[in-house]
Amino acid sequence: MPASSVPSAPRVIDSRVTGVRLHELREVKDARGDLCVAEVGADLPFAVRRSFLVYRVPSAELRGAHAHRRCGQFLQAVAGSVHVIADDGRQREEFCLDRPSLGLYLPPMTWGIQHRYTQGAVLLVLASDPYDPADYIRDYDEFLALRRAGGAA
Repeated sequence: MPASSVPSAPRVIDSRVTGVRLHELREVKDARGDLCVAEVGADLPFAVRRSFLVYRVPSAELRGAHAHRRCGQFLQAVAGSVHVIADDGRQREEFCLDRPSLGLYLPPMTWGIQHRYTQGAVLLVLASDPYDPADYIRDYDEFLALRRAGGAA
């Protein structure tokens, strides 16, 4: 049986956007292939209630362009790369998810945009809540007004 490498230590980097965190997940590499680990509580800040994949997105297209009132999301590019813009109404930061061991946590009330998908890119989204159309804020001005008011009412 091939010897495994020692798992890398996870690291969390706080963004200047409120509550947004970039996670470098633990990786185990050996001759049989690599894996990365994300555990609820240790790496994921919520219990996953929904997951979905976004793929076959033309490079020039935007995805997302909304916020959630209550739902938090954890994004990983499991193939290729995707750029993600996170915005809290005051600060905006762009991230490049370019390997499976890199995940981005977007808390509720964070405007998110995904773009610049490479050919063959696959974005995994883990969500804290089941799908609820009423949870979405799709108008940026409404999002800003809610942020100024201090909530998601």
